[in-house]
Amino acid sequence: MTTLNSTDVVVVGAGPTGLTLACELAMRGVAVQLLERRRDIPNITRAFGVHARTLELLDARGLADELVQRGLPVQSVSPVPGATINLQDLPTRYPMVLMAPQSLTERVLTARAIELGVEIRYGAEVAGLTQDSDGVTVLLADQSTVRAGYLVGCDGAHSAVRTMLGIGFAGKQYQTHILLADVQLANPPADGLAAATSPDGVVLLVPFGDGWFRAIAWDRTREDVPLSQPVPLSEIRDSLNLIAKTDFGMGEMRWSTRFLSERRQADRYRVGRCFIAGDAAHVHSPLGAQGMNTGIQDAMNLGWKLASAVKGTAPAWLLDSYQRERHAVGAKVLKLTDAFNQLVLGRSLPRRLLRRIAITALLSTGPTRRAMGGRLSGIAIGYPRKRGDHRLVGQRMPDAACGGTRVYELLRDGRFLLLTKSGLTLDRTDINCAVTDDDQLPPAVLIRPDGYVAWAGEAAEVRAAVRNWCGSAELANSPQQ
Repeated sequence: MTTLNSTDVVVVGAGPTGLTLACELAMRGVAVQLLERRRDIPNITRAFGVHARTLELLDARGLADELVQRGLPVQSVSPVPGATINLQDLPTRYPMVLMAPQSLTERVLTARAIELGVEIRYGAEVAGLTQDSDGVTVLLADQSTVRAGYLVGCDGAHSAVRTMLGIGFAGKQYQTHILLADVQLANPPADGLAAATSPDGVVLLVPFGDGWFRAIAWDRTREDVPLSQPVPLSEIRDSLNLIAKTDFGMGEMRWSTRFLSERRQADRYRVGRCFIAGDAAHVHSPLGAQGMNTGIQDAMNLGWKLASAVKGTAPAWLLDSYQRERHAVGAKVLKLTDAFNQLVLGRSLPRRLLRRIAITALLSTGPTRRAMGGRLSGIAIGYPRKRGDHRLVGQRMPDAACGGTRVYELLRDGRFLLLTKSGLTLDRTDINCAVTDDDQLPPAVLIRPDGYVAWAGEAAEVRAAVRNWCGSAELANSPQQ
């Protein structure tokens, strides 16, 4: 058995979640090995929608604009026919859901990971793992081993890491098959994107941007077809004609598959020095486009915390806050996507109609539309705060102006940001300081590296809040940090 050089953190899975996490660690000087079972990088993807909150977090690392330039912005969504949520009303720099194939998101993240020096090992399949009080030993299928201080499984819905850790994954499988196909269209939708519903199911058409479209069909009439049976061009064309009443001039097909989606969540996100994130921790109905977004946000939450632990600056409670914060978010997202699935694909037609009437009535009011837009986009995601904390604590930080720049530009080096009205500065290398005159903010706000408010209050209380979140200045400023 060959033992490879040890590393600080092993990340298993080079999808969007694993790539984001590897970048978050590497940008803070943490040595990371990214292990990917695949030997190549296929241009096959199930995820397309990048929501506003994910774009904000990518903006906080300087990555959003490239995606936006190459994707298709959609500025309104209709959970049910006749009920529209205008995403342009969202209080964000990115009032949209961006249609961009997962393969594009992965290419952008892979380029950043390579730039940061992440070691990506393709064809590296995890066969076993053990952990002790000092670290984790990973056994690969070729019988080599990797020793690391921590391990994070971002290896998808069928996660080997989750199984090896003995973490439960309770939930259910939906009954309606999903047909996927990449096709060319002679008569594509005028705005590039199309959606249609009927009693027989749902159809979505999403552009790749290169003349090809991803056709997605939930077809109730095809539920008895074995999942192993190939999807011919004639079947996907028939499903579109049945549900959308047109096949949009469907021509050549380069790839297709069928699968059943699931609704599941891990009972724990941490076991000792091992964590799970992304689809390894939660899987959803594709309706609502929440899966990839939730995974990237998992990684943004865990990355800076894990880097602090590796460097020895993390408060004792910090790593446990990943489970506390993100498990609750995952549960809420599951409820949201399950509601969408029941609304559109529920077995009972009368119940579907009643739900649609209720949703249409609810979305006719401004506050409900804004609340639904916040949930769908991720803008409304927040974390628990303690009694007596300022109302901003745990909430997404708005992109406030800061003397010629803005909050999310100041977060791009991955450090905490202290925003004050008075221009207070700190003699610390781990915190950026900036001034704002935003009258909606309190005198001082301490912003986490993932764009959430750690603390807010009076300037006189800043140093105590900083010690609580970041430890002593002596440790933060030491050369090894």
